[in-house]
Amino acid sequence: MQIRDYVLRRLLILPVLIVGVSIIVFALTRIGGSPIGIYLSHEMSAEEVAELEARFHLDEPIPVQYVYWAGGVLSGDLGWSGVAAAPVTEVFPDKLAATMELAVASAIVAVTLGIGLGTFAGARRDRFPDHVTRVVSISGAAMPLFWFAILLLIVFWVYLGWFPIGRSDAQIFASIPHPTGLYTVDALIAGNLTAFRDAVWHLVLPALTLGYGATAIIARMMRSSLVEELQEDYVDAARAKGLPERLVLRRHARRNALIPTVTVIGLSFGFLLQGTVVAEIIFRWPGLGRWMADSVLRGDQATIMTYVLFTSVLFLVVNLVVDVIYAYLDRRVVLGT
Repeated sequence: MQIRDYVLRRLLILPVLIVGVSIIVFALTRIGGSPIGIYLSHEMSAEEVAELEARFHLDEPIPVQYVYWAGGVLSGDLGWSGVAAAPVTEVFPDKLAATMELAVASAIVAVTLGIGLGTFAGARRDRFPDHVTRVVSISGAAMPLFWFAILLLIVFWVYLGWFPIGRSDAQIFASIPHPTGLYTVDALIAGNLTAFRDAVWHLVLPALTLGYGATAIIARMMRSSLVEELQEDYVDAARAKGLPERLVLRRHARRNALIPTVTVIGLSFGFLLQGTVVAEIIFRWPGLGRWMADSVLRGDQATIMTYVLFTSVLFLVVNLVVDVIYAYLDRRVVLGT
């Protein structure tokens, strides 16, 4: 099957999967309790509560409530966020931009270090650099995210004072426009290098926190795949032709070793977005994760549903992109079979 046909077929299936996920999540949230609590106050009477339930169709059966909710989503109404005291559609873009910026920065750290360390270790199998990389990988995978974040916070913010927390210096970023909501991109568009450096400086600690765990997984996969590829016959043939070892590694073995690693990288990016909850709370990052944590504690179902829908779509799109990249790297793969 051609890549174009495969992508079109997956895109046609995408809405069906999203509807299925939304039905399951909506039913579970409604079974867990009514969202009316986010709208109530102590001064409201029973009649006012009943009127409020009728206004939002919360006195109807769950299937009927879903139909009203889905109709609102299709018309651009995602509900009211009690945590932010504003419509979800107004708050979500800013929160999403903050989380995406952090996730992309973390992914850059993870992919760069993961592929680099994995290649370095795989090319030096069972030697000292390989053992050091194994220790780094195991510690990154085993260390709890919150513990690593606290260590970085104590060392580099409390004691050394090298890196700030939060997202930016308020005065610096109040002086530039924000067309994208991504502070690094907005600073570059405005040509303000001071704002760009400030945005990057605030990203360092949370990006390292999230990226370290993913680095460990990517490095382990890259190292294992590269060790296997270096034992294949085509590598021996390339060496027999007199190619330098660096070219054998770069042009032949590493390309094929990237094939299984790409899958790990794609899934890791999706989990980076979900893993931002801890990092955003510890480093005071005003993104989706922090907003979601507050929403769960307060029973803000409109926000929860929006977040679940977004992450569902994200994982479906990421899986599609990973499949296409996988087929591009390995021409033997036939999509759709």
